[in-house]
Amino acid sequence: MIAVPEQTSQLIPMHEEDLERVIAIETALYEFPWTLGNFRDSLHAGHSGWICTANRELAGYAILMIGWGEAHLLNISIAASWQRKGLGESLLRFLIDLSRERHCERMLLEVRRSNMVARQLYLRNRFVEIGERKGYYPAIQGREDAIVLERLL
Repeated sequence: MIAVPEQTSQLIPMHEEDLERVIAIETALYEFPWTLGNFRDSLHAGHSGWICTANRELAGYAILMIGWGEAHLLNISIAASWQRKGLGESLLRFLIDLSRERHCERMLLEVRRSNMVARQLYLRNRFVEIGERKGYYPAIQGREDAIVLERLL
C-alpha cells in the first residue's frame, strides 16, 4: 500500500507580492482574465483579498468587496490542478463567514451563464438567482450574460 500525504490547506490574506502567482493561475484558467492592475487596484482599494494554499502551493484566491451591509464576491478561482477537491467550497464558506463577521446582511456575485460547475457550487451554498446582466462578460463569440446570485447572511 502507498501512503498518500493528507492535503493541508490554509487561507491567508493576499498581498501584492502574491500577485505574480495569482496572475499565473488567472491567465491559465480564463480566456479573458483579470489583469495585474485589476488585482492590484482591488487590494489598494481595501477589498478583502485571500489566497488558499494547499500543500504549500498556491491553489486559489478570492477578492471580496465589503461595504454598506453587503459583500460582493468579485473573483474566486481555484487552480485547475486543485479543482474538485473541496477547496473552492472551503474558500467560499470562509468568505461567507467573514462577511457575517463584518455585519453583512447579504452576499452578491455574478457568474457566467455557461459556468455550470460554479453555479452548482453556489446553489449548494444557498445562493439564489436574483437577476441577470446582459452582455456582462467578454466571450469569444462577443459577450456572455451573467447570472446575479444572492445569499442572505
